[in-house]
Amino acid sequence: MIDKKLLEILVCPETGKPLEEAGKEIIEHLNELVELGTLVDRSGEQVSEKIEEGLLCRGGKHLYPVRENIPILLIESSIPVG
Repeated sequence: MIDKKLLEILVCPETGKPLEEAGKEIIEHLNELVELGTLVDRSGEQVSEKIEEGLLCRGGKHLYPVRENIPILLIESSIPVG
């Protein structure tokens, strides 16, 4: 689980808007797509690792994965949602 103090200072690298933790339903849905081999990030690369946690830019258009408690805040590694 991402540290609450860290979450308070993190912003979307693209929009500068605050980030919020993704809900369990979104993570489960994306992991279903990982299992099917159909989930791709914004660079077009297939996402092959299940997502443990994720951070959504307010508005919820992109998810930044969190791997081993480290947010991956690279625009090209973000995953389109919705």
